[in-house]
Amino acid sequence: MSAEMGTELSTGPSMDSTDVLIVGAGPTGLALAVDLARRGTRALLVERAEGLFPGSRGKGLQPRTQEVLYDLGVLEAIHAAGTRYPRMRIWEGEEPGQEWDMMERSEPTEQVPCAEGWLIPQTRTQEVLYARLRELGGGVRFGAALSGLAQDADGVTATFEDGSAIRARYAVAADGGRSTVRRALGVGMTGETVDPKPMLVADVRITDDAPLPDTHWHVWPKAPEGTVALCPLPSAAGTDGRVFQLAAQYADEAAVVDPSPEAVTELLATRTPLSETHIAEVLWASDFRARAALADRFRVGRVFLAGDAAHIHSPAGGQGLNTSVQDAYNLGWKLSAVLAGAPPRLLDTYEEERVPVAADILGVSTRIHRASAAGTPTRRGGELRQLGIGYRESTLTRETRPNLPDEALRAGDRAPDGRRGGIRLFDAFRGPHWTLLAVGTEAELPPLKDESLREPVRTTHIPPYEAYGRGVFLIRPDGYVAWAGETAEGLEEYWRNI
Repeated sequence: MSAEMGTELSTGPSMDSTDVLIVGAGPTGLALAVDLARRGTRALLVERAEGLFPGSRGKGLQPRTQEVLYDLGVLEAIHAAGTRYPRMRIWEGEEPGQEWDMMERSEPTEQVPCAEGWLIPQTRTQEVLYARLRELGGGVRFGAALSGLAQDADGVTATFEDGSAIRARYAVAADGGRSTVRRALGVGMTGETVDPKPMLVADVRITDDAPLPDTHWHVWPKAPEGTVALCPLPSAAGTDGRVFQLAAQYADEAAVVDPSPEAVTELLATRTPLSETHIAEVLWASDFRARAALADRFRVGRVFLAGDAAHIHSPAGGQGLNTSVQDAYNLGWKLSAVLAGAPPRLLDTYEEERVPVAADILGVSTRIHRASAAGTPTRRGGELRQLGIGYRESTLTRETRPNLPDEALRAGDRAPDGRRGGIRLFDAFRGPHWTLLAVGTEAELPPLKDESLREPVRTTHIPPYEAYGRGVFLIRPDGYVAWAGETAEGLEEYWRNI
């Protein structure tokens, strides 16, 4: 992809072509574009807006997502632009009260190097991914509004409002909850309203003399007309001063939310100790109602749904953006492999693996939202970290070891990190390749080769390690154990079959 692809695309009767068309340059589309670019796969990322989304909306990155971003080469920049979550502080009017940790505190371990969620505004996450994409030679065509989509046995044709057209072998809808692509495909969404009360979310810059420290996430649960929360943001590109994310709920279900700067300023002056003079600027604002919905399908022919185009979450628990980035991570290596000659049936496993994950996480987000709305504070941790997500039931998964204890690592699980024999496992896995890992065994390993692999399978030997036990493990490009055995017996057959 060209860094200036926006100027290279033609208009009129001629048609540009690519292998993968990605519609939507949010976190999902950017993560997928980065993954494909590092694999050498031709892809084109288009976005109807004139620039990246400017708000903080999805402001938390869970530990598993941080591991994904390490593999994509951006975790250092992500950590530099963010911070740990602050403690919550409950207020009654102008009086501060109880403090507590919403996010469960946890220290890194050898197996889990990123143990806690990381606070970083969505706009900064996107900027980091976009910079990485440019570094890899890619870019985004902004101002490209999709007007039509058609597919046949050989590919997809997308047309745009400016008269241009693109022909691609595959397309991915990463264009959000109101996905134009999903609607063009006729795919419905099944879901429910999590909370009928409308909400406002905004980024506001406050003056230095405003009576709110940056050290806490402030909540007014008994504010007039509805709960208000102000979370300090660690950075906001292009702004000076202190920036907070405002989340305000309206007690009246029929309330009409006004996201104008004047209305946001008035809301803060009415419901919190801040006065209008403390509000230096409203940087971004939007209204919404909390919903949970799952697309009826994640694939129609050569078109795939990912991120909010496939599943819409309540913001509670910070799961939406994270699940979306991991959709991209699951799909990227499969698209690249099939485009290079792997069996097309490999792409069937995207929907097979990601639909159950999205459905489970929607349930978690909805439960947390309703508990919070009922006045039951819920500490966030454990299942929200997404480290336990796996694909044990996938058709790509083979576990050949008998009589494993319940706590044993199994095929389909996330492959843990660790350092043994001078090797850090996450560094051995890092990159677009498969990894054949021998742990505490001298078992003979077969050569795993395939013309569809852009990168050869890499073989790594380490001493015994309790996180794995002993045996042979084939690690997928997305960091999950695909095959596991006491020896390599049966591995070659598995490899031929997939």
